[in-house]
Amino acid sequence: MTWVSIDLNADLGEGFGRWRLTDDEQLLSVVTSANVACGFHAGDAPTMRRVCELAAARGVRIGAQVSYRDLAGFGRRSMDVPPDELAAEIAYQIGALEVFARAAGSRVAYVKPHGALYNRVVHDEEQAAAVVEGVLLSGAALPVLGLPGSQLHTMAEKAQLPAVPEAFADRAYTPEGTLVPRGQDGAVISDTAAVVERSVSMARFGVVTARCGSPVGVRARSLCLHGDTPGAVALAREVRQQLERAGVRVEAFA
Repeated sequence: MTWVSIDLNADLGEGFGRWRLTDDEQLLSVVTSANVACGFHAGDAPTMRRVCELAAARGVRIGAQVSYRDLAGFGRRSMDVPPDELAAEIAYQIGALEVFARAAGSRVAYVKPHGALYNRVVHDEEQAAAVVEGVLLSGAALPVLGLPGSQLHTMAEKAQLPAVPEAFADRAYTPEGTLVPRGQDGAVISDTAAVVERSVSMARFGVVTARCGSPVGVRARSLCLHGDTPGAVALAREVRQQLERAGVRVEAFA
């Protein structure tokens, strides 16, 4: 499926205290949606407030990037969290970010899981249902950003939440349309030309080449650009420029 427009999202606010990982200000001049870390894998109150103010000033949509409670592992370690506990922690993270989004004159517009939680809810129905319960517990019928065909989207649709399909410009895909695990060679694509080519292909034609070389259908309304990769700002600018040259409107989905 070809979309006439696509959203560009990036993971932002991924710092803690004096440590900063992402160039939030520069990336917010490129993307249309900001996945803001809510304190469980990265982020703290001052960082969340700062990113929300910057995003609101630029008209960028604010999304809650929720995760397992794993600051030490950056939210990328597999964890077994009881569903009731996970639902409460999802609501807690959304609520914390909503305070700063409202103070900046905006609102939390969507929710996206991070890292190990993102990958877990592709296949795990119980954990996916807990994330959706957490969204509902937060008091807003927020869109849920995730991998097409995931259990997360199945559970979101059952709860009548908008399920927004996402693709990744700089991640390798399996023939099944899932992401190659980060621990495997070639999981992250760093070549600018390759990332740009894949971005345009996914946005215009809904197709990406899997790591094995076969074409994979990727139905995406939003395209993720990771903010923690080297040269992330220059890469994001090039992707947006080439998308617009290819006739793709870059605009927020929410």
